[in-house]
Amino acid sequence: MMKLAANSGMLVLGIWLVLYGALPLLNINFDFRDQLMSLLAIAAGALILMNK
Repeated sequence: MMKLAANSGMLVLGIWLVLYGALPLLNINFDFRDQLMSLLAIAAGALILMNK
């Protein structure tokens, strides 16, 4: 079974990277997409800085 990242900041960063690459590639658009991506980036950065 696949093990999730022990560091939640790295998990959020991984989600952000997948979405950042997949959304334009698949031409997926929805309201507040840019705001969602910004919030995920801020959350990942904050968690990584706090070593969570």
